[in-house]
Amino acid sequence: MNVFDILGPVMIGPSSSHTAGAARIGRITRALLGAPAVHASILLHGSFAKTYRGHGTDKALIAGIMGMNTDDERIRFAPDLAVKEGLEVEITTGEIDGAHPNTALITLTDANNRTVSLQGSSIGGGNILVTKVNGMDVSITGQYTTLIVLHRDAPGTIASVTEEVAQTGANICNFRLSRNEKSREAVMTIELEGTIDPDLNDRIQKLDNIYSSTMLKPI
Repeated sequence: MNVFDILGPVMIGPSSSHTAGAARIGRITRALLGAPAVHASILLHGSFAKTYRGHGTDKALIAGIMGMNTDDERIRFAPDLAVKEGLEVEITTGEIDGAHPNTALITLTDANNRTVSLQGSSIGGGNILVTKVNGMDVSITGQYTTLIVLHRDAPGTIASVTEEVAQTGANICNFRLSRNEKSREAVMTIELEGTIDPDLNDRIQKLDNIYSSTMLKPI
């Protein structure tokens, strides 16, 4: 157990699960989109759906989507700031099969009509678990430097990405691959430790069959 587990995160809001965790989920979704969003569709499940107004979960998610940290004092004004920045937000509630009680499914769209979707859960103490990206199963905690690589499901793609990682001297501590057979799209998530070349993500994005690569720093 580390000190963060005992003390909890530095944050704005009444609940680490409903505010700090929610803001982190929003920030990861924004990072995956790779550009400011002009539209956000947010589906809230379980406890998030029942108490989001009172706990400010909606504000925290919107703040994260806008790139704010968990301790940003602007979180409480996030819906108004979104309007000023041209971010349209749609929030609905519903059931997500098998999901953790504190779960949000976020779909973001940028000005070029590119979209990304992410399903993430706030699992306590500000910690999160991302379980789906673009409908494909993943497992991302945000506690390690993580590569999220969306790519065409083609032979040799995994090898070319992991070879780039190996050349930097970083250690792969967790690897997961998920495929969508219909679209021939796949996503690999690679959690890393050790020395990580800051240019690694740029090199991966230039490889064949790569749609996008995002490097998430521990959050």
